Amino acid sequence: MVYGHEVPQISRFFGIAIYLHYRDHSPPHFHVRYAESSATIAIDTMEIIDGTLPARVYGLVAEWALQHHTALRENWERAMRRAPLTQIAPLE
Repeated sequence: MVYGHEVPQISRFFGIAIYLHYRDHSPPHFHVRYAESSATIAIDTMEIIDGTLPARVYGLVAEWALQHHTALRENWERAMRRAPLTQIAPLE
């Protein structure tokens, strides 16, 4: 259950945290935090919509997101309905 403005973390690997916001705006996207960097990345195109990430971190995030594209889209749909999100396996 989500209360207030909680932002669910759906995965974490190598110090990189991945989040989805409930009832967020289109296009479907996820949020990334790494050290002092943060970015918003489109699920379907892997384009950085907002923010910046170090190139190495962006590469890891893109690799993870491509491996888990279906799960990301399913979580996006759940987030739009304010349904519970599922954790997505980290990049190994």
